[in-house]
Amino acid sequence: MTTPESPYGSSAAENVAGGGPVRLPHLLAAKAEGTRLTMITAYDGLTAAIFDEAGMDMILVGDSIGNVMLGHGSTLPVSLDEMVVATRSVCRAARRALVIADLPFGTYEAGPEQALSSAVGLIKAGANAVKLEGGRPRANAIRALTEAGIPVMGHLGFTPQSVNALGGFRVQGRGEEGEKLLADALAIEEAGVMGMVLEMVPEQVAARVTEALAVPTIGIGAGARCDGQVLVWSDMAGMTEWRPRFAKRFGRVGEALRRAARDYAAEVREGAFPAEEHWFDS
Repeated sequence: MTTPESPYGSSAAENVAGGGPVRLPHLLAAKAEGTRLTMITAYDGLTAAIFDEAGMDMILVGDSIGNVMLGHGSTLPVSLDEMVVATRSVCRAARRALVIADLPFGTYEAGPEQALSSAVGLIKAGANAVKLEGGRPRANAIRALTEAGIPVMGHLGFTPQSVNALGGFRVQGRGEEGEKLLADALAIEEAGVMGMVLEMVPEQVAARVTEALAVPTIGIGAGARCDGQVLVWSDMAGMTEWRPRFAKRFGRVGEALRRAARDYAAEVREGAFPAEEHWFDS
């Protein structure tokens, strides 16, 4: 994917897996070289800086902010203004990760003009790319964005913005639906996506889609044969006791935070905090 003349270097491994700044050519090269890609969500500068320093290749400013941070039961209430604020915060903190921002529900479905107007707001906020959900019906919007110079990440399988139409949180692509999913993947690749998220898709179907595409696939509940993986950061870090089946807790951050808060409150009530080293003399 790269040449000796390329400013992006000779190997994706130089930038992905914690190297230099990650840009679109590195993702394509990573797929060609078999280098696994990492993506995590973030919604603010504090967590974005941590994940960026940890070496994440991509940070997704997801409309999952609705469920995770804003107290909604789904992603549907999230507005474009809320996504712009979150995107701006994340982009101020990220130094090397490629930042992708979700187009929220109701900001692109009307057609290419609406999609372009909405995407421009996220790019102006600092995002390197935008993500939208859906297959062949979104091809024209994807094409319009890419022709305007805006990279687009697709999203197939379970698409949270269609949760009502899908009848809830259900695995997508089983049986004959697997052929439709593959056709959708090929259609949005032809329209110009830089890659696509495959969510809650049978492992065999995700593997088949991954093999058929030149662009990388990022799995979430789609097995190990995708080109990369993404998790919602609060699931990954163990912020709550609940987690989806496809997620693994790599920490117990929620419990550590509760313990720290309890210790703080206890020391205040006991008069142990603040101590002399925490105040100023006249």
